[in-house]
Amino acid sequence: MLEFVNEIIGEIDWQGVIKTSIRIIIILVIAWVVMKVLLNFLRRLEKQLLKKSVAEGEPPTESEKRVNTLVRLLKQAALLALWLTAFLVVLREIGVEIGPIIAGAGIVGLAIGFGAQNLVRDFISGIFITMENQVRVGDVAQINGTGGLVEKINFRTIVLRDLAGVVHIFPNGSIDTLSNLTKEWSAYIFEIGVAYKEDTDTVIDIMKEIGQKLLEDSKFGKLMLEEPEIFGVDKFGDSAVVIKGRIKTLPIRQWAVGREFLRRVKYAFDENNIEIPFPHRTVYFGEESKPFDLQILEKYGKKDSSSE
Repeated sequence: MLEFVNEIIGEIDWQGVIKTSIRIIIILVIAWVVMKVLLNFLRRLEKQLLKKSVAEGEPPTESEKRVNTLVRLLKQAALLALWLTAFLVVLREIGVEIGPIIAGAGIVGLAIGFGAQNLVRDFISGIFITMENQVRVGDVAQINGTGGLVEKINFRTIVLRDLAGVVHIFPNGSIDTLSNLTKEWSAYIFEIGVAYKEDTDTVIDIMKEIGQKLLEDSKFGKLMLEEPEIFGVDKFGDSAVVIKGRIKTLPIRQWAVGREFLRRVKYAFDENNIEIPFPHRTVYFGEESKPFDLQILEKYGKKDSSSE
């Protein structure tokens, strides 16, 4: 057995093995250097695109989300192509004929293309979503009726995380409706109901005053783009006159500003004795169980009659 092993070792062309190993190392080093150069180029490209977007007047947060998404997808595609090419060159160096592999990959790819039309559709849709800047990582969007924060955009899928922390994954080709809630600017729509007896003009004046103070606030004012718009009386509800308005904010800041606005409205209404109506309900159990206040009246009524 030892003689057989020595015979095999003796037949190995060690000079050729060393040369091949050196060439493979050189190929891998070149691929690594190209990768570093490529990453550095993409970082420079990202900075240039950000500067260009800001110079064109696009908000910094918007341009950053758009450029980051685009550069990340370019990096994925470039690194995949680079290391796939390096792998094929290494195979050729160790004596594997890569011509049939490339030809076979083309035939297999064609067959997969016919059999995996949904996959191809996902990739094509992903390219259009990215190039048309429909949605970016960091946006809040509704996809097919499901809302959440966009965590990832890949060539094949978009990943959303909703408020409860649930992750939703949508193949790009299956997206029928896509609504971006945080593109360029956002808005908080409010509908506040007051009692019919209230003077709506006075109520609107109070809401405008609250909006002006909110805009002047050091914390929330910088999140707002302008003074809140009070549209006026929007409808007559069953028990309230509904006043509608809108607050325009920086992207994804509408909920924080809206909650603060509603909090201040509640305090202001309490100070000015403005009623916010709410439904009242009476529970009836039949004649055997009369309402509580009626039972008390009957009880004390009988005592009063007996005392007389």
